[in-house]
Amino acid sequence: MQIVCLDLEGVLIPEIWIAFAERTGIPEFRRTTRDEPDYDKLMRFRLDLLRRHGLKLADIQAVIGGMAPMDGAKDFLDDLRARFQVIILSDTFYEFADPMMRQLGRPTLFCHRLETDADGFVAAYHLRQPDQKRHAVNALKALNFKVIAAGDSYNDTGMLAAADAGFFIHPPESIVAQFPQFPVNRSYAELKTHIDAAAARLANA
Repeated sequence: MQIVCLDLEGVLIPEIWIAFAERTGIPEFRRTTRDEPDYDKLMRFRLDLLRRHGLKLADIQAVIGGMAPMDGAKDFLDDLRARFQVIILSDTFYEFADPMMRQLGRPTLFCHRLETDADGFVAAYHLRQPDQKRHAVNALKALNFKVIAAGDSYNDTGMLAAADAGFFIHPPESIVAQFPQFPVNRSYAELKTHIDAAAARLANA
């Protein structure tokens, strides 16, 4: 049995923090896991920036509510779900993801949670567990699933390495250069071809 694991932001939906940076006019929010491999450092930076600018969870949710999946993402995901079990492994937060999950047909999502204070400011974030994407893939493999994974950022590389087949989709060149072992895809059609080929190979292994 095979499972496909996909990252969310940059793969199926636009980067939430980049959209938030554009809406607020605060360029520092454009920093993502494509730029900073240390997720804890990145999140502490974001939470401090939110507090300094007086921005609350509701302000982020208002931006997300006006976002849509990337062009072709829903059709790509529907095609995969017709043929495989699919799990979204993301370092986003349940408090962010609901509008996007609704538009994508509510695929299974494993991500993290945010904690807000009495005034609605984001006070803390709580990881499901550190390096949860890699741990999820290893847990699925321990259940005798073959895992095919795709992502775009530093925080996906552990997942891609743990999977039976791992692919980049829409990655920046800086990351491609550091991880040449993962085949690069620039479109959903290209990724679909790679996933199908990997599935056939794994079925015959």
